Amino acid sequence: MSRTGAVFNKMIDTLKKYWFLAGLGIVFALVVVDPTDSVADAGQWLRSVHGPDMIIFLVFLVQGFLLSPRQIQRGLTDGVATVLAVLLIFVMAPLYAGVMSFLPVSTGVLIGLFLVAVMPTTMSSGVVMTGASGGNPAHALFVSVTTNSMATLTIALTLPLLLALTGETAAVRLDSGAMIVKIAWSVLLPLLAGIGARVMAGHIRAVAARRLSMSNQILILIIVWIGVAQAKPVLMGAWLTAAQIAVLVLAFHLVMLATGFGVTRLFSLGRGRMESVIFMGSQKTLPLSIILQVNLFPEYGQALIVCVLHHLISLFVDGFLVGRLGQRPETAQ
Repeated sequence: MSRTGAVFNKMIDTLKKYWFLAGLGIVFALVVVDPTDSVADAGQWLRSVHGPDMIIFLVFLVQGFLLSPRQIQRGLTDGVATVLAVLLIFVMAPLYAGVMSFLPVSTGVLIGLFLVAVMPTTMSSGVVMTGASGGNPAHALFVSVTTNSMATLTIALTLPLLLALTGETAAVRLDSGAMIVKIAWSVLLPLLAGIGARVMAGHIRAVAARRLSMSNQILILIIVWIGVAQAKPVLMGAWLTAAQIAVLVLAFHLVMLATGFGVTRLFSLGRGRMESVIFMGSQKTLPLSIILQVNLFPEYGQALIVCVLHHLISLFVDGFLVGRLGQRPETAQ
C-alpha cells in the first residue's frame, strides 16, 4: 500500500472513531457560517413544530429498548454513584459559580452563570452520551429523573442565595406540576414503551444495538442543530461578548468535569459506573434556564447568551469525551 493510501485509511479510521465529534463541528459550522441563514431557519422551523420534544421522545424510546434488565437493576441500586451525581449537580455547581462571582464580569453574565449552576441535569444528551461512552444509561436516566424532580425545591433555595452576591432579588416560582408532566411525557412514557418492546423482543444482536445507539447520537446532533439555530441571532449580534462568555462557561464546565473524574476515582467507581456521574453531574438542562431568564431577568440579555453557550460548549466538550472514553477497554464494576 502506498504512503498516501495508508494516510487516507488512517484518516478514515480516525473519522469512524470520532464521527460524533466531527458531526458536532460540522453542524455548528453549517449553521453559523451559512450566509443565507437557510440552515438556521430550518432548525428554527423544526423547533416551532415541537421537533425537540419529538426527538427526545424517540431518544428515550430507543434508549429503553437498548436497556438490559441487568443495567436497570444496577442503575437503580447504585446509591453511591447517585449521591455523588446529586452532590455535583446541586452543591458543587452552585459553589463553583459562587466562587466565580468574584471575577470581573457583568451582572448579566453572573446571573446567567447562576442560572446554569442551579439547573438539574439534562434529560436526553447526558443519558445518550453515558451509554455511548460505555456507561450505564439506566443509572444516568435515574439521576436525570431524580434531579429534575428535585429541581423545584433546590432552585428555590439556591438561586436566591447566589443572586444575593449580585444585589439582585427575584421571586423564584416554578410550576412543579408542569415539570412532572413534562418528565412523564418526554422521559418515562417512551422509556417504559422501549423497555416493554425489549421484553417482547428478547435478546437483540450486537450489530442492531450499535446501529440503534448510533441513531440516538444522530438525534442528539439534530438537537444541537436546533440549539445552535436558536442561538445564532444572539451570537452574531455580540461576538466579543460571546467569546468572553465562552471562556467563562468553558472553565466552569471543565472544573465540573474535573470534579466528576476526581470523585469517581476517590470512591473507586470504575468503568460502567463513572460515566453517568461525570456526564450527568456536569451537564445542565437548557430549557428551564431559558424559561427562568425570560421570566425573571428579561432585562439581562447576556444571561441568555451564558445559558445557551454553556449548553453548546458542554455538548462539544462531552462529545469529545464520548469519543475518548468509547475507545478505552471496559472494566465495568
